[in-house]
Amino acid sequence: MTDPKGNAPNEDEPQVEGDATNAAEPEDLIEAEGPDVEVPTDGPAAGGPATDVANDLSPEDQALLDDAARGIQEDKLSDTDRDLVAEMRADMLRAQAELVNFRKRVERDREANREVAIAEVVRALLPALDDLTRAEAHGDLAEGPMQVIGQKIRGGFDKFKLVQIGEKGEAFDPNIHEAIVQLPTPGATGQTVADVVEPGYKLGERVLRAAKVAVAVPA
Repeated sequence: MTDPKGNAPNEDEPQVEGDATNAAEPEDLIEAEGPDVEVPTDGPAAGGPATDVANDLSPEDQALLDDAARGIQEDKLSDTDRDLVAEMRADMLRAQAELVNFRKRVERDREANREVAIAEVVRALLPALDDLTRAEAHGDLAEGPMQVIGQKIRGGFDKFKLVQIGEKGEAFDPNIHEAIVQLPTPGATGQTVADVVEPGYKLGERVLRAAKVAVAVPA
């Protein structure tokens, strides 16, 4: 191809593609700042095995990293590009680790809030459960539709693992018992539950209501 004057181009003259002045120098790159999180240093960019965080990368991001890794292995990248790829991978792993930690916190908080909500609802229904227990003790639930209703109500509480606490004869425990009276008893060597005035309840490991008891103490 000739120039407008009809002269052939000088083949010895180097051809320059694009504008070299627009190329970014390494010192022009700004390192992104992030929280100080632990990022594995033995990932694929460093030649080590992949970590759990790396396995959570999207297919597109993983494909880009794999292409970059192949370029490094085939000596197609300069030292500056190698460092840039390693830095980009570290940033991606850091961001992925933050996302995983955030998801864990959300799930943990969600479960804790769920347990609190269930506990409050069950605690509000304990007086009705007390009435049901008294009616059952008096034989009012021996037959008829109330017996079926009582079984369904108790089944609903059992679904949430509600457990009654407070038994006559067991050792007094201030964590689950509330002593409303002390009974000096000859021969008693310690504090034991002499009578249960009102049963207590636990929901899992959470004490919803301490059992109100009379405590036998040494005379």
